[in-house]
Amino acid sequence: MIADVGESLLKLLRGALVPELIAHPDGIGLAHPADKGDLQLSVFLYHIKENTETRNRDMINKGVGDLQYPPIALDLSYLITAHSASDLLSRGIDEHRIMGRTLQLMFDSPILRGADLLGSLAQSEQSMRIVKEEVPLETILHFFPDTPYRLSLCYNVGPVLLASTRTRSVSRVAERKIKLQEK
Repeated sequence: MIADVGESLLKLLRGALVPELIAHPDGIGLAHPADKGDLQLSVFLYHIKENTETRNRDMINKGVGDLQYPPIALDLSYLITAHSASDLLSRGIDEHRIMGRTLQLMFDSPILRGADLLGSLAQSEQSMRIVKEEVPLETILHFFPDTPYRLSLCYNVGPVLLASTRTRSVSRVAERKIKLQEK
């Protein structure tokens, strides 16, 4: 499920950036910014937290006598970093163009749903918000311990509903007897 969110983000980014700013779809991928290989845009999942706003959900009826525990709702935090392969004179402007288009795309497409979703999410009716996160520069710099800082954006995607595998057997009330007494 979590991998499917990452793949869905890649699909969205590839649709907007290839071939105008990034020549090939393989130039956008899931990777730590320091391990980017040949990527021109890396998308790195750096934090997963429970979305507590949706915590109190009801059990799900799975048929006669079975209830499934509710899914856990997660928020996924991503670091998106531009890595231009251009020469030194045009590298900065290329990265600015890539990041500008990424900002525009995420603003114009604030919800992942329907045809945007891949894998196990494709058949679901889930929708996930894409929200830009303001993360302190000091925190982002921790992703670049031995390399110079690269222009990066942080986004939160969620809630992602991860289904529980736990179920509970229950017996339904089949008969009820009531005794009344007169006073």
